[in-house]
Amino acid sequence: MTEATFLALGAAVLHAGWNLLLKRSDERVVTGWGFYLFGGLLFVPVLPFVELPGSSALPYLGTSSVVHVAYILALSSAYHHGDFSLTYPLARGGGALLAAVGGVAFLDDHLSAAAWLAIAIVVGGLASLVRPGAERVALLFAGLTAATIGTYTTLDAAGARRSSGFGYAILLTLASGIAMSAAGIATGYGPRFVEAVRTDWRRLVAGGLASTLAYSLVLAAARLARATRPGPPGVVGGRRDRPDPAHHGPLKRPHRRNEPGPPSVSS
Repeated sequence: MTEATFLALGAAVLHAGWNLLLKRSDERVVTGWGFYLFGGLLFVPVLPFVELPGSSALPYLGTSSVVHVAYILALSSAYHHGDFSLTYPLARGGGALLAAVGGVAFLDDHLSAAAWLAIAIVVGGLASLVRPGAERVALLFAGLTAATIGTYTTLDAAGARRSSGFGYAILLTLASGIAMSAAGIATGYGPRFVEAVRTDWRRLVAGGLASTLAYSLVLAAARLARATRPGPPGVVGGRRDRPDPAHHGPLKRPHRRNEPGPPSVSS
């Protein structure tokens, strides 16, 4: 569990970095598209060396890539209408809250009383950020962003548990970039995509690297936390112990200390 926590903290630093790059952009939708497309393409050479998602993970990956299109649109609008110090913690904190609830509701995750207390503290902290003068439009888009984060995180946690976190994250990032490309070209963003690649490629590369690495760490942490979660008696890493199938004889009672064994046979 400690390893999963450090992975999540590292992901948080990278995630805040690429979100700050997005906030500072004048073309946030275009920049978000570039982060995902470049992030996926840059890590394609890594794919032969990692475990790829199996067929059981593909429905989650495909659905999540579509949700990521809505995520970038909502996130870009939130940053357009509100300050980073308000919209980012609301979107990320609200998304994490919804993802935790989604894990319990749909993925058979179990949270301790301390975890629920931490969630309550997060809710209180998020509520304290909302001031009377806050832009309602910014709050609306931050809430929509949180909803998309909770949705795709739940989907991706299910998909990553059926594959490797890193391979799943790379293909998801690439698929999301392709989905955003199709949606953008259909709505007239094509020339702006080309211009961004020509004039702002450094930002796209930096943000793409940070976003792909950040989400890979998140999914790796989700798989690790699930694998190390203590289960009920007879369950190790979420799987119930089974007798060795190669053993066909009767189960032997364990030998107790100070208990006489079978009589020895002397020749």
